[in-house]
Order: sequence, then structure tokens, then C-alpha cells
Amino acid sequence: MRLIAATLALASFGATPAAAQQADELDWSAPEQELRVAVEGGEVWVRVNGDLDAEAEPAIFIHGGPGGTHMGFGNLISLADERAVILYDQLDSGMSDRPEDPANWRVERFVSELEAIRQALGIERWHVVGHSWGAALALEYAAAYPDHTASAVLGGTYISTPHWIMGTNLLIRELPDHVQADLIACETARAPPPAETCSTATAAFYRAYNGRPDRPLPSPQARAYREAYGGRGWNETLYNAMWGPSEFSARGSLVGYDGTPLLSRVDGSRVLFMIGQYDEARIDTVHDFLTLTPGAEFAVVPGGSHAFLSERPLETEAILRGWLSRKDPE
Repeated sequence: MRLIAATLALASFGATPAAAQQADELDWSAPEQELRVAVEGGEVWVRVNGDLDAEAEPAIFIHGGPGGTHMGFGNLISLADERAVILYDQLDSGMSDRPEDPANWRVERFVSELEAIRQALGIERWHVVGHSWGAALALEYAAAYPDHTASAVLGGTYISTPHWIMGTNLLIRELPDHVQADLIACETARAPPPAETCSTATAAFYRAYNGRPDRPLPSPQARAYREAYGGRGWNETLYNAMWGPSEFSARGSLVGYDGTPLLSRVDGSRVLFMIGQYDEARIDTVHDFLTLTPGAEFAVVPGGSHAFLSERPLETEAILRGWLSRKDPE
């Protein structure tokens, strides 16, 4: 079923059925090149598939968290049939060094990490494709290094904590009354409900907006890849320190973060906002960002939540394939 859908999706961009099958087989494949890049605080693990010298410019994929890993992008390695696809784990997560030093947990250090990777690979210009927390890093990078940015994709668009929290508060109010009441009590009551009540209500929020029940199960290839390249995985300590206990409760160092002023500093014609239909990043919120970025484009992945990368991989790949090719040099 997935190969048939891949054939249809890629055919819209001129790919043959044989090319579609080859692209599909690249997903979750082993890296063609691995390296460790020195950054402030340690070394980060980087993997590359595809030709770094191809006519199409490379794309680096920036994972979320903070504290996540590159695993969410395994379904997009197939883009390496056209361009180099670069995945990496940020410092303190996955396959990268894990010094666990809070002095490293700063936005500007994560941005400089990206630039160190670019220089290590000898790339002049690349596409920066971020998801969630990675979207903030993609925007920061595009503003700081416009000459090296072919385009910026702000997926699952987190670029401002105040906007994000306002949006998730509105989403909570769309849940059943008893779930709303439990979540509000868990967040605000001096004597909160039992932990089991709070975890159940939080799970209901995630099922609606971050990992919907109809999402496909991980393939055998994905499970094998995770076993081989998962490293030490997710870093909950980092997530809690920079963000907080849940997607809708920010209490860490990012509590006041707001990157929206950067939208006026980037070339809007090279910015794509991309979210799922049921994303934690609300359509209304991201549309407001769009109005602040003249020339930018907006894609909504049908049926996807914040986890649209794994829920709707074919639709996601098709959107990205079209966008990246249009923003390559002519």
C-alpha cells in the first residue's frame, strides 16, 4: 500500500514508478557517510545520504525537543535520490555527546552547532528544515546566515513560547469538558489531582494534537534503524530544563522566547510554514506568522497532527520535494 501511494505522490513531480520504489527503499537506510563534528561543549553525530556535490542543494533536517533526536526524519531519507540529506542529533541527545552541562543549553549555541556542521561538510548553501523546536533553530539560522540559506522550512511551527502557550490553551478548550477540567486543575490547582488523572488527561491532549490514534505503526525497517542508531535517545532532563513538563506547560529557560521579530529579517519568498491539520501549532497562529513574512508559503498536511512526519510521510515528502526543488538555484 505504501509503495502504491508513493508512486502516486512522486508521480506528481515527474518520478517514474521505478524511481518511486527506489526512493521508498531509501527510507530508514543506513548513512552513506557518518562523522562527528566538534561544537561548543562536545561533538555531535552527523549522517549524510546522497551527493553533497549534486546540482540540487543539500538539506539539513533539524529535530525537535529540545532533547529529541533525528529519528522523526527517517521517512524522508528518500529525498536523497535528488539531493544530499543530512540528519544529526543535537548535543546531549541521540548519538551525540551527552555532557549534560546546562551552560550548553542556549539557543545561540544550538544555532552555532548548525553552522559548524555546514563548515565541516564544506557546503556553501543548504536548505534548513526544522520541526517544532527545530523550526525555531531554522528561523534563527536563516536570519543569522542568509547567504548560506537556500530556504527555511518551519515545520510544526514553534518560534515563540507566548504564541505556543496561547495556542495550546485554546486547544485544551476544544477537548471534552472533563479533560479540560483535569488539565486546568493539574496545571493550576494548589492541590492538583492524582498523578494518574493528570497523565490520563495529558495523554488525551497528545492523542488529539501530537500522535493521533490512526498513525501507522513503525515499520520493521524503522524499528531496526532505531535499534542501530538511536544512541542514548531522548533527553528528558534537557527538555524539562529548557521547556517544561508538557507540551502545553513552559517553565524552563525558553519560557520567554519569541523569535517572531526575526520574520522581518528573512527573505519571505524562501520560507515555508508547514503544519499538520490537527497540529499543536494552530493554523490561526501560524497564519499570523505568515502575515509577518511577506512572500512566505503555508502548507497544511491533511490529517496530520504535530507528528505529521510519521503520520503522513508521503504527503510530507511530496510537499518538501516540490518546495526544495523550486528553491534550488535555477
